[in-house]
Amino acid sequence: MKRLHTLLAATDFSAPSRHAAQRAALLAHDSGARLELLHVLETKTLDELRRILGADGEALQERIRSQAHKALAQLAADIGSPVAGEAGQHLVEGTELESITAQADIMDASLLIVGARGASFMRHWLLGATAERLLRKTLRPVLIVKQRPHGAYRSVLVPVDFSPWSQNTIRLAQAIAPQAELILMHAFAVPLEGKLRFAGVEDDVIHRYRAEARQEALTRLHKVAADAGIGGENWRPILTHGDAAPRILVQEEEQGADLIVLGKHGTDIVEELLLGSVTKHVLAQARCDVLVTCQGA
Repeated sequence: MKRLHTLLAATDFSAPSRHAAQRAALLAHDSGARLELLHVLETKTLDELRRILGADGEALQERIRSQAHKALAQLAADIGSPVAGEAGQHLVEGTELESITAQADIMDASLLIVGARGASFMRHWLLGATAERLLRKTLRPVLIVKQRPHGAYRSVLVPVDFSPWSQNTIRLAQAIAPQAELILMHAFAVPLEGKLRFAGVEDDVIHRYRAEARQEALTRLHKVAADAGIGGENWRPILTHGDAAPRILVQEEEQGADLIVLGKHGTDIVEELLLGSVTKHVLAQARCDVLVTCQGA
């Protein structure tokens, strides 16, 4: 099982980022990892204040810094975890994305934790700008917190695509939620099923192919679970037929999952623009928290 040693929660003091800090505190308490809180003061904003207001702008900058320090300390006090008083508090100046990734590298963070942002009616187009941009850039796991936490995760849905990194994704899910029910899910399809139907192949023949595909997927699911080191009582399989993204969202609802763990495949130019269609669709539409790990790392 993977071990969590340092959790970095980035906050802008909004309600969603406060929920992320609360979740980070719970995870730190349960795993024994160190909790670090980070707030970034945008250099561009500070410079603009100084340019417009001159000496008054410098005084305002100092007041903003002072208020941010107080807000970080108050957040550490408010998140309600025994580890909160020991949480590191970091106020840095720079651009938000670069500062978060730089601090994560300095700390060698096991996990980045951020809040999901954006009006609900736009979430099918836009996840919070910081969260999505961070996912495009970093090779570290990122937990996007969508719900106010009320305790440890209880039901974790892990879509498995049988890629070479599936075992790492499962192990990370175990590290985040060692006491939760682990649901390994695979969405399977019959190769060229559409062409078979177009060619007039009878339904019972296609159904037989589906049954064979399902059995093969189940065998592989048990193997990847065994290779990841989880026993029969610690997980259960779910097999669905069809496209992965909508099936994942259906299973989130049907299984009552409070966390989805999935992977993105590296940081090439396509990933930079799209994040991967399944990952981006689940991020936008899922109601529960989503943990994304870079499978190419």
